[in-house]
Amino acid sequence: MSIALITLGGTIAMGGVDADRPGVVTRLTGADLTAAVPGLAQLGVPVDVRDTHAVPSAHLTGRQLLAVVDEASRAVSDGATGVVVTQGTDTLEETAFLADLVWPHAAPLVFTGAMRNPTLAGADGPANLLAALRVAAAPTARDLGVLVAVNDEVHAARWLRKTHSTSISTFASPNTGPLGQVIEGEVRVLTRLVRHEPLSPIDPDRLDTTRVALYVVTMDDDGLLLNDLDHTHHAVVVAGFGVGHVPATLAPVLGDLAERMPVVLTSRSGAGSVLRHTYGAVGSETDLQRRGLLNGGLLDPYKARVLLRLLLAAGGGRDEVAAALARHG
Repeated sequence: MSIALITLGGTIAMGGVDADRPGVVTRLTGADLTAAVPGLAQLGVPVDVRDTHAVPSAHLTGRQLLAVVDEASRAVSDGATGVVVTQGTDTLEETAFLADLVWPHAAPLVFTGAMRNPTLAGADGPANLLAALRVAAAPTARDLGVLVAVNDEVHAARWLRKTHSTSISTFASPNTGPLGQVIEGEVRVLTRLVRHEPLSPIDPDRLDTTRVALYVVTMDDDGLLLNDLDHTHHAVVVAGFGVGHVPATLAPVLGDLAERMPVVLTSRSGAGSVLRHTYGAVGSETDLQRRGLLNGGLLDPYKARVLLRLLLAAGGGRDEVAAALARHG
């Protein structure tokens, strides 16, 4: 029995200063990270360290994440109890969700990171890593899909959001709350969610060439940025106001676009669902759906984009996209 630790760089591993550039840079290996964790020996499970990438999470790509999932899958097939992935927090809510969409195992795949780098007082990396390793080793964490362990909380990747740019309590699941907590070293799963079947295998080459835009609606929006979008992209996620509204002038623009590509309607609010049939004015959720926009439900714009991109890369059409949105949103 062991836990595989896959390291991808990020703040949790930024422990030194480059003389040629201001600010901390990635220097710590997985061995460095585990050496800095108090109480790791008491975990009682060997950790198999695999240094994979040493980049800020803003540089990570879908192709790289599919490769990470493949590596994690091989580790489980070789006998690992679970897998932990460390990375930067900038894109953690997207990368963990991508992994959750394709993770086929009951074994836990747990993402974590840090908000304070190891050179700062109160660095949170060691505590988060220890919590993640405990979750990966916990029988109660099995069959929950991909998880995120931060700040002694256990979150489902499908609901996690980064809510603050610097706070160590930045990660939250606004629609559900955490699934559990790590209390005195014990992983307490307080609620369980129903897992969805993983998506069909994704060809990394097709994912590289699948372009999905994200358009955030703003007050007095004229939609000029959407001109000719269908010539450069395969689909677009619209982050609308509140429950899924846009200015009246933008509604026909989006309707025309929906005739040529999938257009998914989400909310820019940060929590809550797009509605389906409450408001009826031009630019309302009802009007936009009548014009062909697909309802993203509870999916935030970033996750909707991840899901849509994977679906299109797998060859899914409008019907497949609508069905997947109904399941995941």
